[in-house]
Amino acid sequence: MLFVLIADDSRVMRQIVIRTLRQAGYDDWEIIEATDGQEALDMTLAQQPDLILSDWNMPNMTGIDLLRSLRAQGNDTPLGFVTSEGSTEMREQAEAAGALFLVAKPFTPEAFREAIDPLLA
Repeated sequence: MLFVLIADDSRVMRQIVIRTLRQAGYDDWEIIEATDGQEALDMTLAQQPDLILSDWNMPNMTGIDLLRSLRAQGNDTPLGFVTSEGSTEMREQAEAAGALFLVAKPFTPEAFREAIDPLLA
C-alpha cells in the first residue's frame, strides 16, 4: 500500500484527483491532502509519504517551489505534477527540478496509470 500526499489549493480538484486515482486502480492507497505547497512541505517532512501529487499554482508556495525546497533539503520523495498547464517550458522546469512526471488537466485514469505504473514497477 502506498502513502500518497495530494497538494492542491482546490478541495474539489483534490477530490477529482482522488476519484481518478481510484478509477485507475489505486484504491488501496492511503491519501492525505495539503491545501498549498507550504502545508505539503511540512506534511512531507513530518509524515514521509511515498509519493506526492502536486498542483503547480498554489498560494503560499507553488508546486515547483515545493519540489525545489524538498530537493534542497535532501528529500527525494517522488513528486509528480497534476496541473492545468502542460507547456513545454513547464515540463522542462519540472524535469530540471526533479519531477517524475507532469499530468495535464483534464486527465484520465489512463494518464495516471501511464505516469505512475513505471514508478511502481
